[in-house]
Amino acid sequence: MTRSLYEYLQKSPPFALAFSGGVDSAYLLYAAMKNHCQLTAYFIKTPFQPQFELDDALRLAEELSAPLKVLSLDILDREVIISNPADRCYFCKKALFTALTSQAKRDGYTLVFDGTNASDQTDDRPGMKALTELQVLSPLRECGLTKQIIRQLSKEAGLFTYDKPSYACLATRIPTGTRITGNLLNKIETCEQSLAHLGYRDFRIRLLDGCARLQLLESQFPQALRQKNQIRELLLPHFKEVLLDLTPRKGDD
Repeated sequence: MTRSLYEYLQKSPPFALAFSGGVDSAYLLYAAMKNHCQLTAYFIKTPFQPQFELDDALRLAEELSAPLKVLSLDILDREVIISNPADRCYFCKKALFTALTSQAKRDGYTLVFDGTNASDQTDDRPGMKALTELQVLSPLRECGLTKQIIRQLSKEAGLFTYDKPSYACLATRIPTGTRITGNLLNKIETCEQSLAHLGYRDFRIRLLDGCARLQLLESQFPQALRQKNQIRELLLPHFKEVLLDLTPRKGDD
């Protein structure tokens, strides 16, 4: 499968790469640089992305000596997005990739790739519709590379992203129909950073009627119970109450 991806990239004309700093787009960038592709990676910074995602993107681009452009987009100025309808992801993805595609064309690229992999379910994801409409191609998915395979190949390549937890944007922490504000996003990012500093990985803080609902891996439950007072102290200045979801979170979702 690696050979298939390499063949795909070797035959590709110059392209723009939507680069999030996550496992999938990181490996795609690595493979493209390995094959001496003509490309520019683009990271779109919005209030929906936490700072660590940009930091990881900058770090990997530097390690690979890959050309990277950071574009800023104020996604909170769009009513259809901040009203948070059920298909918000479609409008958000359409805005992000329209901005990326426009900049890529100005830079001389007519082809845009993203890091969607073969494990991603496309039927029930509104954002995928936007990618199809904008004719964004997904080499990893087309070459049959699943998340598990990409993690293994990334480890073999020495990429620090190989075991990075999957990360959905901050807006996914806010229930459908609840208006998205910069203040809410900042609260969630701040609190997730605080828990990360305590050693938690691959978790979510979701908003529930003004409360923080923690979704943790089952292996982290004992730690959370030991640190319950510390967690409450960190989160209560931002939320009405702190709740622990007793349904364990599964990785890579």
